[in-house]
Amino acid sequence: MQEILAKDSDMKPLCSISLDLDNQWSYMKIHGDNNWKNYPSYLNTFVPYILNILKELNLKITFFVVGKDAAINENSDVLKMISNSHEIGNHSFNHESWLHLYSKDEIKGEISKAEEAIEKITGEMTNGFRGPGFSWNNDLIEILTQKGYLYDASILPTFIGPLARLYYFKSTNLSEEEKLYRKELFGKFKDGFRKLKPFYWKLNSGKKILEIPVSTIPFTTFKVCLF
Repeated sequence: MQEILAKDSDMKPLCSISLDLDNQWSYMKIHGDNNWKNYPSYLNTFVPYILNILKELNLKITFFVVGKDAAINENSDVLKMISNSHEIGNHSFNHESWLHLYSKDEIKGEISKAEEAIEKITGEMTNGFRGPGFSWNNDLIEILTQKGYLYDASILPTFIGPLARLYYFKSTNLSEEEKLYRKELFGKFKDGFRKLKPFYWKLNSGKKILEIPVSTIPFTTFKVCLF
């Protein structure tokens, strides 16, 4: 699989803004808190708040939504509110940051289940994907291309991923087995050398898909957060 820089003429927008709509339960899950299984949520509080801010700023962004949240009836109204004004992207179904360790069939299932749940709420298919914890692999890119996605946005080109992972391991209640599953969370040091600008993945089949890396500051490659 090759990486080809996207030409300026292909990139008409000056920038893109996105927000990963990770819910309370997903944070609890990734930190080893077993109470995540009750699926506590703050979407009904957070979503109206952030939508009002975006309206005041006259901004339209992409919300990457977790499929499990879309499958919970209590979240349907707030997710419909998002789809009325903004793009909704696929953020996997179960939000497990070790997605890159899944088999190809398991990855496809994660994407498809999230698609179905989101489409049932919004009436629209997702065209973009972001891996939970910025996890990805070649199978993911191939599956997204086969399914007709317009872009992936999972690449995090930063050198500080391993340091963030070290801090994460020290501040959570994870077992050694759980740490093993998360051993590549936030990527590897070499990811800091990846392209900062959008580029195309070109597959052996001749098909291609746009990759929009998560924004980082050039040279330092710290992640850029606007919200």
